[in-house]
Amino acid sequence: MTTVDTLKQLLAKRILVLDGAMGTMVQRHKLTEADFRGERFKNHPKDLKGNNDVLVLTRPDVIAGIHAEYLAAGADIIETNTFSGTAVSQGDYGLEAYAYELNLEATKLAKQVAAEWTAKTPDQPRFVAGSIGPTTKTLSISPDVNNPAFRAITFDEMRDAFKDQARGLIDGGSDLILVETQIDTLNAKAALVAIDEVFEEKGVRLPVMVSATLTDRTHQAVQRRTQLRAWRA
Repeated sequence: MTTVDTLKQLLAKRILVLDGAMGTMVQRHKLTEADFRGERFKNHPKDLKGNNDVLVLTRPDVIAGIHAEYLAAGADIIETNTFSGTAVSQGDYGLEAYAYELNLEATKLAKQVAAEWTAKTPDQPRFVAGSIGPTTKTLSISPDVNNPAFRAITFDEMRDAFKDQARGLIDGGSDLILVETQIDTLNAKAALVAIDEVFEEKGVRLPVMVSATLTDRTHQAVQRRTQLRAWRA
C-alpha cells in the first residue's frame, strides 16, 4: 500500500491533525546569532538570526525536537521547516544558493522524526508535508505606491524559485506538499504550476494542499452570511 493510499484510508475515517507554528516554537529556544550561523556559516557576511530555515543545517537538534513535540502532542502530519525555503526569501540573508539543500535536509530531518514516532505508534502513522511558504515578494501587488504597475519579481522567476524548492521537498521524501499561508493568489498559482511541472519532470505525483488567507471584503461576506441566515429562518 502506498503512502497516498494510507492517507486516503485514514482521511475516510477521521480528521488528520496538522502540527502548529514553527516560528513561535523556535523563539522559545532564545537562539543567538551564533546558533543560526553554526560553524558552516560562521563567516557569512550577512546576519542570519531570524532565518529559521537555516537551522536545519546549523541546529538540526532544535528543529527535530520541535517536530517531536508536535508528534508527542498527537499530530499526524508535521510540516518541513521550509516556510522561507525559496531562493526569493533566502536572498534576504544571502543564502539563495542553498535553497535546494535547505529543503532537502529539512525534509530528511522531518521524515526521520516522523519515522521514529510511527515506530512508537504503529496504529497512528505519521506523515511529512513539504511546506512551501508565500515568499517575501508578491506578484499581484506593487511594492512601489507611486508605480502600481511595477513588480519586484516576474511570474517565471517566482515559478522557478518554487520549482527548486519543490525538487528539494520531493527528493527529501515528502509525503505531500503544502502550499501554505498564501495571501496572493498569483503567488499560489506560481507555486502550483511549479509543483505540477516538477511532478512531470520527476514522474511522481503527491497529494497537494493549499492554505490561503482571505482578507478582502471580509465584512461584506459576514453581512451576506447574516442575510442568508435571516432569509433561511
